Amino acid sequence: MAHYPNFLIIGAMKCATTLLHDQLALQSGIFMSELKEPNFFSNDEQYSKGMEWYLSHFQPVDINDYLWGESSTHYTKLPTYPQTIERIQKHLPDVKLIYVMRHPIDRLISQYAHEWTMRVISTEINQAITKHPELIDYSRYSMQLKPYFKAFGQERVLPVFFERLLSQPQAELERVCRFLGYQDTPVWQDLSATNLSNERWRSGPLRTFLVKNPLLQVIRQQLVPKSWRDWVRKSWSLQEKPELEPEKVEQLKAIFDEDLAVLGSWLDIELSCDNFKDTVKECSGEWACQVVT
Repeated sequence: MAHYPNFLIIGAMKCATTLLHDQLALQSGIFMSELKEPNFFSNDEQYSKGMEWYLSHFQPVDINDYLWGESSTHYTKLPTYPQTIERIQKHLPDVKLIYVMRHPIDRLISQYAHEWTMRVISTEINQAITKHPELIDYSRYSMQLKPYFKAFGQERVLPVFFERLLSQPQAELERVCRFLGYQDTPVWQDLSATNLSNERWRSGPLRTFLVKNPLLQVIRQQLVPKSWRDWVRKSWSLQEKPELEPEKVEQLKAIFDEDLAVLGSWLDIELSCDNFKDTVKECSGEWACQVVT
């Protein structure tokens, strides 16, 4: 029997939402959709498949499951997907929402690396932040959250910080589960993951054909000199972490500090790009005041 999800991890992109998704999926009594990013409420092509298709992803095998969730970072990609919140409110009016945030510039750089490998972005990062404004918009956390507060109320939105999740994983997992109404004590498990940008290769049909074909793999290893193979790998991979020019960093700080000041006022803390990482590690993650919408 299919279930309506109780909660959604709504983003942000490149903030360890996959890690949190996987940790929740390991807990007894919690079912997470196997399709990690349904993007049902955001993407028109997915939404057009209808609720029956969406709910088909929530058919737990374990009859003891009582919490059901999914994770789609497209849900906090304003203004790219403007109908997302309206659709969620229509179909899941009582849903709980988890929003994971990360130092906004780090998040931007990580997204850039991802988009470069997916061939969405081809320009270098200093040009890309002008050509692709979504790199900035997806790091403007208060801008992304404010319409959710208006639609659902801040009491149904849990702020989670990437830096605190990694430094205090067990405590943060317990906090997330309390918010969801989980009845047991969750246990954080060590999951090995390699998701480093400098290990990523650009996607594309040619690379897929050359890498996945077993016969070509034998030919590469036996007949193609290693120096040639290394050269090809370098041409397909992002070798170094993208580096922002100092003036671009200052421009981004000015934009993000304005947004973080709003976010900080909601959490009753002073928040800026310069103090973000240290401050959020100590943040309780509770909204301190009624947000003006």
